[in-house]
Amino acid sequence: MPHSQTTLYSPGCVTYRRAVRLLVSDSAAASLERGHPWVYREALKKLPPQIGAGDVVDLNDSKGNFVGRGLFDPTSPIAVRIHHRDPHTPLDVDSFIRRIKAACALRTGRFDPADTNAYRLVNGEGDRIPGLVIDRYRDVAIVRLDGASLDVWLERIEPKLAQFFGEIGIFSCAKRVMRDERDAASTRITPLWGSTAPIRMFIRERGIALEVDLHFGHKTGAFLDHRENLSLVRMLSKNRKRVLNLFSYTGGFSIAAALGGAEHVTSIDTAGPAHASAQRSFRENGLDPSVHTFVTGDAFAFLDAAKVRGEVFDFVICDPPSFAPNEKSKPRALTSYKKLHRACAGVLSRGGVFCAASCSSHVSFDDFMGTLDDATLERTDLRVTHTLGQPTDHPWLPAWPEGRYLKLAVLE
Repeated sequence: MPHSQTTLYSPGCVTYRRAVRLLVSDSAAASLERGHPWVYREALKKLPPQIGAGDVVDLNDSKGNFVGRGLFDPTSPIAVRIHHRDPHTPLDVDSFIRRIKAACALRTGRFDPADTNAYRLVNGEGDRIPGLVIDRYRDVAIVRLDGASLDVWLERIEPKLAQFFGEIGIFSCAKRVMRDERDAASTRITPLWGSTAPIRMFIRERGIALEVDLHFGHKTGAFLDHRENLSLVRMLSKNRKRVLNLFSYTGGFSIAAALGGAEHVTSIDTAGPAHASAQRSFRENGLDPSVHTFVTGDAFAFLDAAKVRGEVFDFVICDPPSFAPNEKSKPRALTSYKKLHRACAGVLSRGGVFCAASCSSHVSFDDFMGTLDDATLERTDLRVTHTLGQPTDHPWLPAWPEGRYLKLAVLE
């Protein structure tokens, strides 16, 4: 029967619920066989009324073959996230902790704390723990959950997770609260254990000191996926006289450019408080922010005005927020990227460097390159010299292209 239940837990494991067995479409089953971790709601056959958030489900194909074990989410279009493809592996507290430990072990020895003391410990689907992201900021961990299926499980794994984190030098942990759950002016984290996480702290990424706002900042407090890109920008900034950093946020690329030797950096962002944070980071790195420019305003408007003034820069960095939050928005996003990149090229001097980034998983690498061609930029003197993505602490799965979201291209 498609909706029968089976006990999953081996002796000694705490049994919370029994798995509901569901049927999936043949195309979904084939996708799971390749290693994709998601099952969309439309791929499931009739659902039993008693199934709830965080319930363990076993998925079978049309022939009755087991194809995956995961957790159910009643509110997301992604109805099931797959945790195991072995029918004999229970989905329980111990299996969560084993996977988390394995993810953390993958990072062991890859970062010198004197050089880099903030990085991703668990990258959700990329570490085969769907929906769970844990970022480390020195001795503080921030947890972010994607979807409703893990809420109940976080409480269950918390005691063993706290013990393990203490062993690796993490003594404070908080959960990131989604922005729409609280007033925009209130903190976006709730403590889980240990001392209360500080509102702001300085971290280091490849030797660059950056201020992080753990309570109000984006993601878990910072964009830790640009670490290697910051290092590249620092290297490329040597002997650059005028650098433009668009969508600068808290100034990571601006600081990297200044440390690399750029004489003057102009940072553009709509958020004034982000500039204040950037200026504090400038000082933490021994840089004087007063010799650089911080503009609170729209990047497109700035580029238009700069073109009219005949203003040019010998290094332009452009890292906008995602223009394509879903597949439906992709055509409009590509149009926006083309408009933005053409405007960037219009203020880039001959012999200059153009660094363009995209964080949208719905825009592929080839799609993104199509917004940087000669016809789009309206110039023929540039070529791609570097392409980067997310760093090693943000792994992704070959059958899960959604996980390969970050793209950065350098044209010279």
